[in-house]
Amino acid sequence: MTDTLKKKVLLVDDDSFLLNMYSLKFGKNNYEVVSALSSQGAIDKLKDGYKPDILIFDVIMPGMDGIELLSAVRNQHLADQAKCLILSNQGEPADIERAKKIGIDGYIVKATSIPSEVVKAVDDILAKK
Repeated sequence: MTDTLKKKVLLVDDDSFLLNMYSLKFGKNNYEVVSALSSQGAIDKLKDGYKPDILIFDVIMPGMDGIELLSAVRNQHLADQAKCLILSNQGEPADIERAKKIGIDGYIVKATSIPSEVVKAVDDILAKK
């Protein structure tokens, strides 16, 4: 498969170990992976023209949290074509509801999912276009 057919994912998490692990997993599953260690870093990449098919991000991050990142992406039209998935240990119904109100496409609790399940969930979300 050529690179032009690879789905593009922007991974955002302040945990570099998790970023590396998920980058490797998505890369092995024919995804082009770009990562950022902060919400601001993700916004900078989007403003620089990166057009992911999906953004995957944590809720709890220093500075701007994931919900604020989602709001900024939606309000500033930084990635209108992209699906958005939260991958977080925050599994409270209030957090999930807050994200749904802003327009999240999926919400996965890290502690209950293994990387291959996350890749499968992303495949399913992207198949729904």
